[in-house]
Amino acid sequence: MSSIKLYYYPVSGPARIALMAARLVGVPVQIEIVDLMKREQFSEAYLKINPQHCVPTLDDNGFILSESRAIACYLAEKYGTDDTVYPKDPKKRAIHPILFNIETEIKENLRDDFNSSLSILDMYLMNSEWVAGEHVTIADTTIFASMSGIFATGWDLSSFPNIQRWLKNCANLPGYEEITKGAKIYGDLVKKNMKQ
Repeated sequence: MSSIKLYYYPVSGPARIALMAARLVGVPVQIEIVDLMKREQFSEAYLKINPQHCVPTLDDNGFILSESRAIACYLAEKYGTDDTVYPKDPKKRAIHPILFNIETEIKENLRDDFNSSLSILDMYLMNSEWVAGEHVTIADTTIFASMSGIFATGWDLSSFPNIQRWLKNCANLPGYEEITKGAKIYGDLVKKNMKQ
């Protein structure tokens, strides 16, 4: 297998989505850190790879993708060993986009909206171990990786028992440690800015 590069910054929720998908699928990726704080995404070399100057960006032997969910689906489709991670069944696969629309970023005055989104996720998890059924899929890794930063801020999940159970299950996923390190950095930055 040729080298697959993932241009990544650990604080970025979308970058964590792509990395966690790669870890779940088991495809080896070469991590290339693009430090957004140092504005490395605007370097001439990086702009040649991704003119949109965002992370994540995947380079699979010259095939470039720069949207986290597209990267997750691509990796699962191309490198997945079976269809449990990204189902071939159109009915099962149709659940994924619905779940991807759950809010993953907290803006001013959206606490109630985010808790409403968490209620929806909690309902999805009521009758199954994972978000889209009985097997872990990229829906789980996408939602976990994008929401992990919010959870790292200390968001109150006491009203969402199914999410709490799901988060314990997510702790066993490949890439969990890498993802939560970046999420912790994000959470610490948010908490620091909220105190100011």
